[in-house]
Amino acid sequence: MRRLRQLAARTPAGRERYVDLLRALAIVMVVLGHWAVAAIGEDPTGRPTARSALPDLPWAYPLTWVAQVMPVFFLVGGYANAASLTARRAAGGDAVSWLLGRGARLLRPTTALLLVIAAGSAVASLAGVGATLVRTVAWFATIPLWFLAAYLVVVPLTPAMYALHRRFGLLVPLTLAVLVAAGDLGRALGPAELALPNYLFGWLAVHQLGFAWRDAHAEPPGRPDAPVRRGVRAHRLPLSRRAGGTALLGGLAATVLLTAGPYPVAMLNVPGERLDNAAPPSLALLTLTTAQLGLILLLRDPAERWLRRSRPWQAVIAVNAVVLTVFLWHLTAAILLVGALDAAGELPTPPVGSAAWLAWRVPWVLMLTVVLAALVAVFGPVEARTGPTGRARDRRRADGGGAPAQGPEPTGRPRDAGQPRDAGQPAGPGWRGTARAAVTAAGFAAVVYALVVNAETPKSAPEPLGVPASALAAYLAGAGALRLLRSGWGSRG
Repeated sequence: MRRLRQLAARTPAGRERYVDLLRALAIVMVVLGHWAVAAIGEDPTGRPTARSALPDLPWAYPLTWVAQVMPVFFLVGGYANAASLTARRAAGGDAVSWLLGRGARLLRPTTALLLVIAAGSAVASLAGVGATLVRTVAWFATIPLWFLAAYLVVVPLTPAMYALHRRFGLLVPLTLAVLVAAGDLGRALGPAELALPNYLFGWLAVHQLGFAWRDAHAEPPGRPDAPVRRGVRAHRLPLSRRAGGTALLGGLAATVLLTAGPYPVAMLNVPGERLDNAAPPSLALLTLTTAQLGLILLLRDPAERWLRRSRPWQAVIAVNAVVLTVFLWHLTAAILLVGALDAAGELPTPPVGSAAWLAWRVPWVLMLTVVLAALVAVFGPVEARTGPTGRARDRRRADGGGAPAQGPEPTGRPRDAGQPRDAGQPAGPGWRGTARAAVTAAGFAAVVYALVVNAETPKSAPEPLGVPASALAAYLAGAGALRLLRSGWGSRG
């Protein structure tokens, strides 16, 4: 608690605390949503099984408009990425060192999850558990990694996409939305693979809106009669209540029209539906994102006032310190609880939608919270190492030891108004900087490849390590290369 009070007291006055609150709320809602719709049953052999209850709950489809909060995470990710990239450049760093620092926060807790799953799967396989069952359990535990794969594609594109944003402003997400609509048309007419680029275009569009929000906060408008630098208004997100109300009502109206037509109502995956609005992102998901953004803007001022109080802000800091750990391990918590209850002969399997099933939601979520809290207590420190002290150390190493230590990751105005280094300028000698950038790109590509291979491998595949061996090797190679670069390898002569 003392540490939290110190961090809260040192928070810069210009920090947009609301962004941190939204990140925490988004992940908590994802966790609670997954837990709430879990339908636990038994296969013909008596083994526990799990699936989504949504196909049996059509009345709940409109509720997914609130439960689908991945766009919120990409929105605040765009804000935070733009802010931290700007601050890094202002301090004399380059895009590669910034990217290595961002990767550390994402990959350390992910590596811990994958290594634990692989080790546990190896032990189970040696103990005689079938490779298919091992893969099934590991498949459920690694479901959260599909989102991380998408985010790890978007983050390395931030320097280039932010440059486009500074040049063309809100035209960039609008163009990306048109491309998403074209992908949806291809998905409708076939083949479905024509919509695969929407995984990139859709999430990039939301990420770009985060850039516009950050610019509106970092460059607040002055007096109504003050001169406005050319192009500034074009890349700002309007933050007024009027703008929020317009986005909310317009986004809702568009979403209603689209879901009354070719798009399904549910914004989460429902097995058997004609298409999935979120995988890949559809135009309907983007119109819903517009509505969510409008609501976010309407609540911004009262939320910021509330977060000026010490205790709420300390709670937000505490959650954000382990937010990725919470997300990565929440389905593992469900697996452990189901296994424990089944072993004790106390696993309830009421029919989905029944009164007993609905009543079981409360103790189910409470018990899962306890199990997840224990997992976070064990693995949270891995993510916490990338807090203010850890990030400062990584920045010094990634910059070759010459960059000054920075404070907490910025989400507000940059501290230094100095001239930023160009995003493409490497640190150190030209060839060494180019090689460093190439290895960084290859490292991220290997990690994304590994996560995609794992997601695409069927849950019934015989995998004694739980995760496909090729995917695990690619991930460790990519993450290891990025770790070497963060330690300063390739930055010194």
